[in-house]
Amino acid sequence: MAQADVVVVAVQTADNTAMDLLRSLPVLPQARFVLVVSGGWYADLTVMAERGVRAVVWRAEAHRQTLVRAVLAVGAGEADLPLAVQGELLDQANRLQRNVLMPRGLTASGLTTREIDVLRLAAQGLELAEIAEAMCYSERNIKKILYGLINRLGLRNRVHAVSYAIRNGLI
Repeated sequence: MAQADVVVVAVQTADNTAMDLLRSLPVLPQARFVLVVSGGWYADLTVMAERGVRAVVWRAEAHRQTLVRAVLAVGAGEADLPLAVQGELLDQANRLQRNVLMPRGLTASGLTTREIDVLRLAAQGLELAEIAEAMCYSERNIKKILYGLINRLGLRNRVHAVSYAIRNGLI
């Protein structure tokens, strides 16, 4: 039996119970959802993203063209979110950055800005001594930065770390 890449689900209210419903559906792990919502929006947007919701259509606006556009967008790897949901998502990302990540010196990637700078310079082909000079650190400190992020991310070496950063859009 074929599995769908994009699944349309209609719910009365977008809340955390509805998000749990999405997790329980027998679909492929990489399936993405178009959520048709009749009532209000009360779901945590990070939970929504983690569950694979990539489009939201209000029930009152759920006409054939709107649904087709949403399904095609999600199928192409895009998102289709109402402006109110986009605004709330950006507000939530801002609160996360300001209240959780910044006080710990992290970015949304889980890496520090210093780690990202080291990876960016390594991707440019600089040797450890050149990276150290460019960043005004000792070569030993640059080695510790690289070793720490390689260990934390479960990577094998500097080349693996740079390719990880590129694949994840960090540099």
